[in-house]
Amino acid sequence: MSAVAFDTLKFVEKLEAGGFSHAQAKAAAQAFADATSEQIATKGDLTQAKLELEARIEGAKADILKWMFGQTLIILGAVFAMARMIHP
Repeated sequence: MSAVAFDTLKFVEKLEAGGFSHAQAKAAAQAFADATSEQIATKGDLTQAKLELEARIEGAKADILKWMFGQTLIILGAVFAMARMIHP
């Protein structure tokens, strides 16, 4: 995931405008920056994850179809072999 740009100065200024003291605003800004650093997924991160997941799903579908085709051939082979044994 990508780090999201966070303007701590603007955050502090808005908190101060809302009645926080400078020390309170600075502490809140630092706490928020620490809590959110490298933990927020961006839209690009989500898009990339979606593409990777879709690719994995398509790969799994292909693997399942190959396995099913192989199992079908094995079953048909066994049925034909048994039919030959029963009706030589």
